[in-house]
Amino acid sequence: MNGPAPGALPGPLVGTDWVAPRLGTPGLVVLDASIGGHRDAGERIPGARPFDIDGALSDHSGPLPHTMPGADHFTRELRALGVDDGDTVVVYDGAGLYSSARAWWMLRAMGHDRVAVLDGGLPAWRAAGLPLETGAPAPAARPGDFTARQRPGLIVGSDEVAAALADPASAVLDARSRDRFAGAVAEPRPGLRPGHMPGALNLPFGELQRDGRMRPAAQLRDAFAPLAGERQRLLFSCGSGVTACILALGAELAGYDDLAVYDGSWSEWGLPRADRPVVTGPQSGGPQA
Repeated sequence: MNGPAPGALPGPLVGTDWVAPRLGTPGLVVLDASIGGHRDAGERIPGARPFDIDGALSDHSGPLPHTMPGADHFTRELRALGVDDGDTVVVYDGAGLYSSARAWWMLRAMGHDRVAVLDGGLPAWRAAGLPLETGAPAPAARPGDFTARQRPGLIVGSDEVAAALADPASAVLDARSRDRFAGAVAEPRPGLRPGHMPGALNLPFGELQRDGRMRPAAQLRDAFAPLAGERQRLLFSCGSGVTACILALGAELAGYDDLAVYDGSWSEWGLPRADRPVVTGPQSGGPQA
């Protein structure tokens, strides 16, 4: 054994000081959930395996990006990564804290609670002077026995979001930038309408972070409270279901526990279709009793 047993996670967010002394310990799996330009950076935490959201760990059978694969597919891919049901999983990404939150939420939605996000990701690991590995990642020594047990209500579709927008006990929070939310700039994905869902509230994901790390819990509570009010059921949307998960992580750290992510997000709602209304301008909704 190369270090202390992983033990219980301190929460959904861990620092390099928690991961580093446990690296290589049986029962701890580290997954690199980088996307985009960080996906093939060629540098990783030693022993990390690729949780490929741009590739095998999204459903490519439809037109929407980054959608959740089915339970059987998810089971097969996690087993190929050597993940066991009893493992403690730490996910990170090369941007700091971006797509790793998506991997964390996907694992939670598939029934795996022993998972946490590395605060600050690879930049924090590098800044701490910790060892790095280069070259192609080594495959898992053996297949894992992970089995996905999909939980209803954590990943939702447009019908659930439409119902939540009409429900005074729920709030829908959009993680996109304020300009995109207001429709003041064009969407980066061609063919999508600018603007936001009527009644949605805007909380850009970057406002929950400082220097690529999540803000303290008290500051997160201050960010959510003016929008959520007394509402405890919070649904999150973004461009393609990735940064919405940063809001889910922030909300959990702030003490909320009835949370959902809209899988299609604006890539679906923003399509030119009459049954999903879009408005422009600043948000008009707010806390309700």
